Amino acid sequence: MKYSTKLSDTVHVMVLIAINQEKSLSSASIAESVHTNPGFVRQLMLKLKKAGLMTSVAGHARPSLSKPADQITLLDIYKAVEGDKPLLHLDTHTNPDCGVGINIQLSLQGFYNEIQKAAEEKMNTITLQDIIDTYYQRTSIENNLQVTVQNPIS
Repeated sequence: MKYSTKLSDTVHVMVLIAINQEKSLSSASIAESVHTNPGFVRQLMLKLKKAGLMTSVAGHARPSLSKPADQITLLDIYKAVEGDKPLLHLDTHTNPDCGVGINIQLSLQGFYNEIQKAAEEKMNTITLQDIIDTYYQRTSIENNLQVTVQNPIS
């Protein structure tokens, strides 16, 4: 089963834009970082533009966030790229001749709705700035570990 990585890829794109405001960022250079193709990056960026989360000018490799990172939530980004698509999906191709097969999806739907609501509420509390701050914390820890390994204390 294939699952969508659009949200994580889009967050990746937005963090790149946020932390490289003074640098040129073409869809090809962003795609190299995301390890995908430039066309996919352009699709994501178009969705971000339509959602009012990003601005860019055709022919100029200088995309930017349309508002501060602390005012963009993970839910905003999710809605921009996934729309109203739920996080969890029911299998609608179960056997209608089986008592479980015909009723299990209806039994699950209410629980899936609860999970969706809780996830969206949590996503609405996480900002792009929170993700950027965590990124910097992780890279700082990683850099400190590398220095320690290269220069162990005797």
